[in-house]
Amino acid sequence: MGVPTATRPASPSPRDCAGRARSAGSFVVVLGVLAAAFAVTAYVVPRSAREPGQKEAAGAPVAPASVRTVSHQVVYELTGTHGARNVTYAAEGSALTQRTEVTTPWSVVFTRVGPAGRTEFYSVAARNPGPGELRCRIVVDGVVVADKTVAEPGRQFSCAV
Repeated sequence: MGVPTATRPASPSPRDCAGRARSAGSFVVVLGVLAAAFAVTAYVVPRSAREPGQKEAAGAPVAPASVRTVSHQVVYELTGTHGARNVTYAAEGSALTQRTEVTTPWSVVFTRVGPAGRTEFYSVAARNPGPGELRCRIVVDGVVVADKTVAEPGRQFSCAV
């Protein structure tokens, strides 16, 4: 009669895997700390290598260039029978403005001032509470630049240029 021999399992035990995961996590943390230390050193050392009395070479003063500006009158309009929800639009100075609910007809008028020749972005989005149609229009300097209608209740849509 022989003594049974113990055999090693074919795959590592869960305890061995946990130890490997823990050491891999520690390795990643150490690498992160080293990368941060390298970045700080690379930023600080070149600046501190200058002598305290040494100044940057002064260049000729730069006069600001005159930029021609233009202004545009912008009108956003929403029309429909049941108002509109979740109204979001890019307003004066490209500031994003939101309204939870508005009654229709609804409009907002503002003036946008910017450098001449720059392409402007105009956008109004809303959700149709339905039933019926909801229409949005964007008018810039008296010219309709976007016009869209949606009839599906609950549908979010937008006019944009």
